[in-house]
Amino acid sequence: MSEARQNGAPGGRIVYETATSIDGWIADQQNSLSWLFAVPMEEQDQASLSPPAAPVQVMGSTTYLWVLEEMGALEDPRKWSEAFAPADVFVFTTRDLPVPEGTKITFLSGDVADHLGTLRTAAAGGDIWVVGGGDLAAQFLEAGALDEIVLSVAPVMLGSGAPLFPRRLEADRLTLVSATQAGQFARLVYRVTP
Repeated sequence: MSEARQNGAPGGRIVYETATSIDGWIADQQNSLSWLFAVPMEEQDQASLSPPAAPVQVMGSTTYLWVLEEMGALEDPRKWSEAFAPADVFVFTTRDLPVPEGTKITFLSGDVADHLGTLRTAAAGGDIWVVGGGDLAAQFLEAGALDEIVLSVAPVMLGSGAPLFPRRLEADRLTLVSATQAGQFARLVYRVTP
């Protein structure tokens, strides 16, 4: 249970769920996930690896820009709505970023801890999914507000790129909850303790 939850803050879990290469990278040197989509996957495996249906999704600016470009959401805003509605999307950034027409995206800047109340209110008791990247997830950990880490480990070695989690996190703070196979992926769920 996170420190924020121990202090009586309302809300569901804050979960960092992401795909990663075996050697711990969530994107390659070009911030691409093409390596991930190249892994063969059966339909039933894809369903078991589907992202959580969290009412609030949080991402950093690099992840946000990659998603916009990958789905072509600026050209066709319906694609954004199809992918994210009805979730509230929050993007942590210090930059002015484009927004698909007619969509609701909230930009935040500063410390994650300063925005936990806003995120929990928007989640209305549901989970908050930290989509990426790893540095943003680490900021949630430092704020005492990361409850779970869920990894879908792909059979790929990237050698370098964007790190899964750019902070040290010792074994005494991680408890393995489950380890399952979904086709070529290993799905690992860890509970995080303060």
